[in-house]
Amino acid sequence: MAKCSAGLLIYRRSDGDLRVLLVHPGGPFWAKKDDGAWSIPKGLIGENEDELAAAQRETEEELGIRVDGSFTRLGDYRQPGGKIVMAWSVEATADIDVAAITSNIFTMEWPPRSGFLKEFPEVDRAGWFTLAEAEVKILKGQRPMLSDFARQQGAG
Repeated sequence: MAKCSAGLLIYRRSDGDLRVLLVHPGGPFWAKKDDGAWSIPKGLIGENEDELAAAQRETEEELGIRVDGSFTRLGDYRQPGGKIVMAWSVEATADIDVAAITSNIFTMEWPPRSGFLKEFPEVDRAGWFTLAEAEVKILKGQRPMLSDFARQQGAG
């Protein structure tokens, strides 16, 4: 069975435009990547964990804030590597300052085969993007979420 992740496509209305919040993965592999590297906040679903609860937990771990509101199921999205991402949209009920996010940390051997362990933030930055900007920034496997979201909002 494919691994499953759950995440939130957080949005706000700004100057008549819809903007979505995307996160950039931390760590050395992603450091110099930008277009096609961003994601919705998401992560693996724990055993016997409710999918939406997992999406909220992972978002809180990656942003450092709890996101509440009215959640609407977007769908399930198979990624190029085979993982399934379950996504919900939710309108931000409070202003989320993307410059003030605090992500959890992961540890990995770096440089490879060096024997040295180094800590990196799971997410090194976040940003608000119009749907057109997000289409360029987001991982290829998550682009269908944006189309479904635009349709859901009557914007596509």
